[in-house]
Amino acid sequence: MMNIISREALKKKLDCGDDLKLVMALDRRAYEKMHIPGSLHFANIMETVKSLHPEDEVVVYCSNPKCPVSIHAYYALVRYGFRHVSRFAGGLDEWLEAGYPLEGSMIQQTETVNNME
Repeated sequence: MMNIISREALKKKLDCGDDLKLVMALDRRAYEKMHIPGSLHFANIMETVKSLHPEDEVVVYCSNPKCPVSIHAYYALVRYGFRHVSRFAGGLDEWLEAGYPLEGSMIQQTETVNNME
């Protein structure tokens, strides 16, 4: 059974500075446009496996509950022996809906436009 972390639980862990590895599972272009602050991005699952330790607490996410990318990343990490993996199923859509902070070029462009108004 997949471990799911809620938006509120993830936000609390990030706010408390918990030692977790937050991994955005989408491609580099999507990561550069928008991601949750503190997120890591890896080119592929092997890079992820080599960069993290199997005992790390890892949370994977993508864009929304129906996006399969974080599901594949979750199960791949479990297959490679990672024992503390969770999926933030709501992804960017749910994070944005809550008004929580995001980083990336798309966010910076929006802030620039808003500051000009």
